[in-house]
Amino acid sequence: MSTSKNYVRLTALLIIAWLAFSITASKLLVFDAGTPLPLGLAVVAPLALFAIWFAISPQFRQFALSLNPVALTIAQTWRIVGITFVVLASFGVLPNIFAQPAGWGDFAIGLTAPFVAYYLTRAGHKQSFIAWNLAGILDLVIAVALGVSASPALAGGLHPAVTTEAVTVLPLSLIPTFAVPLFLILHVIGIAQAARWETSTASRFPRSAVHVPLA
Repeated sequence: MSTSKNYVRLTALLIIAWLAFSITASKLLVFDAGTPLPLGLAVVAPLALFAIWFAISPQFRQFALSLNPVALTIAQTWRIVGITFVVLASFGVLPNIFAQPAGWGDFAIGLTAPFVAYYLTRAGHKQSFIAWNLAGILDLVIAVALGVSASPALAGGLHPAVTTEAVTVLPLSLIPTFAVPLFLILHVIGIAQAARWETSTASRFPRSAVHVPLA
């Protein structure tokens, strides 16, 4: 249990440091550099670091898999704020080609998260739970791809009037540089947990799970 508590503290500190970096870099206009490369690195780097840590550290992998899947799924409820993209598009701040699918996709995942958390986080609904997490991942991947394609550097003559430049500065920059990688990681953990569930058990989550609430 002490090892688990140590990982809770370490993970919390890393998330705080990650958020602080995203805010600081955004204030310094690091992501508003005329190229999508800095923003892309901010999305990919946390995912790569998580994947490496998860792969090489049995202790961290055990900790991640022991997290409460209900809490991890409920955290995705925050994605209902994705509807903000649709609202901003209506005012001409963001291009519809990005805002509509990204906004409504996030809103759908956030809206269904409580239902999934309380009814599908059990072995009897293993396939449905995995499918929902895959849908959440697909939504984020599509949003990132559309955001990059509509960026000032790549839009060219396709979207000359409105681009995704607003997403490179605060407060919207925290979505691709912090929220998107974090939600992707939560989805990956959820899928990894479900892959271990025994279909014969009726428990909401594995008996071995350590119920660590999300801050």
